[in-house]
Amino acid sequence: MTEILVHDIHGEAEPAAAKVVEHPAWPRLRDAVEQIRPWQSKDGSIDFDAEGAPEAPAVAMALARVIAAVEELSPLLPHDALYHEALVADLRAWEAGGFDVPDFLDSLLAFQPAANRVDGLQHLVVFPMYTQNGNPDRNLEAVVLRMVWPEWLAELEATRYDNPLFCGITFEGFTSGYDTNSAVLFPETIAVREAPERFSWGGIFCDREAARFRRVTEAAVGLLGLDLPEEIRAMIDDQGRCEQAFVLWDMIHDRTHSRGDLPFDPFMIKQRQPFWMYGLEELRCDLTAFKEAVKLEADGFPQGRDVQYAVLFDRMFRFPVTGERVRNYDGLGGQLLFAYLHKHDVVRWTDNTLKIDWDRAPEVTNQLCGEIEQLYRAGIDRPKLVHWFAAYDLVSTYLAPHPGSRWAKGPDALDLEKPPRKLVDDVLADEFPLSMFYEALSKKLKHVIAETKGITAADAGRAA
Repeated sequence: MTEILVHDIHGEAEPAAAKVVEHPAWPRLRDAVEQIRPWQSKDGSIDFDAEGAPEAPAVAMALARVIAAVEELSPLLPHDALYHEALVADLRAWEAGGFDVPDFLDSLLAFQPAANRVDGLQHLVVFPMYTQNGNPDRNLEAVVLRMVWPEWLAELEATRYDNPLFCGITFEGFTSGYDTNSAVLFPETIAVREAPERFSWGGIFCDREAARFRRVTEAAVGLLGLDLPEEIRAMIDDQGRCEQAFVLWDMIHDRTHSRGDLPFDPFMIKQRQPFWMYGLEELRCDLTAFKEAVKLEADGFPQGRDVQYAVLFDRMFRFPVTGERVRNYDGLGGQLLFAYLHKHDVVRWTDNTLKIDWDRAPEVTNQLCGEIEQLYRAGIDRPKLVHWFAAYDLVSTYLAPHPGSRWAKGPDALDLEKPPRKLVDDVLADEFPLSMFYEALSKKLKHVIAETKGITAADAGRAA
């Protein structure tokens, strides 16, 4: 039988397949999961002795609907057959254990999306999990996603930016935990009895990142009176083009955490460090993506040009004014980038209008990347506390610390008899407050940023 091929938005050929979210079993699955979620505790268990708790038969009936819907949808996704079999087994084991703390390790190990990165391939994922920047509890979630893996990206990963665990993905459908600011699907968020020795995949929703970027950038450009070259305006108006920029940015960013002249564990995921260390690490990875994007543009990849715009605008406009000011390390990185470019006369705020020197922006942005890389290289030979102070000096060269900061007064203001991790307690929640420029921008942009909660590609063109 001849296989019929279709083309997705990225121009890649793929086997024709029914969209999972258009099958009648998908809303049944979604609704059954939504029924179970409010019954769960923070750790994912269901406490039948709690006030207002459901009766066990009601939970069992809802779970049966989840299982039935998964089994009905699974034939649409033969590449996930082993995962769905393990998923059903884990769901039944959860019920058999009295809906105690869920353990979905077996189904997690069976789900291997990075082993089959085909552009446009759908996956149906059900796990008890928290959603980063979304729901902090390990509630049951159901997500239908689609792989983003065009030929040009696959070629770059194979030849220049090896990252065999990275999955670019887009939303097709999701439950409440993703009706949030979360734009990632990470295996470490899933409830399991023990963490695997190593994780074998990680997914980032480039459609949400692109849609959020477009909405916030459009608003910021209007507020700041920024005159955009037509090339950049065309990018911001194109959801598919922005998705391709973000999937490339994310792929390079992700691999950068383990590359370069680095201290032993630069990612610092389980370490207690001052939040500016996290901010510098995330900014280093973004600026490395920027630096590589400059090279890619020179080599004829238009996506490289778009990554540069995405990094600059997302970092300067959205990051500094998003979220609370308590240890906001991503916000700090955005503040630092803007301040560095401002000090070097690449951006100017004059006559209530923002101006950008587009010709010098790549050179000066790469210059900041070089300063951070030199900090890291020197850090290999430094004690931890000395490295932290050197990083503080770099940030405070461009950003004014809070006037009440003890760290700003130098080592003599701290009790150096304490171990370094205890000195983190002396870091202020907002060690580097927003400048007057960002205070004003935050007031004008905050409603736009709030309205990007749960945004997808379908929402990207709607007025804020």
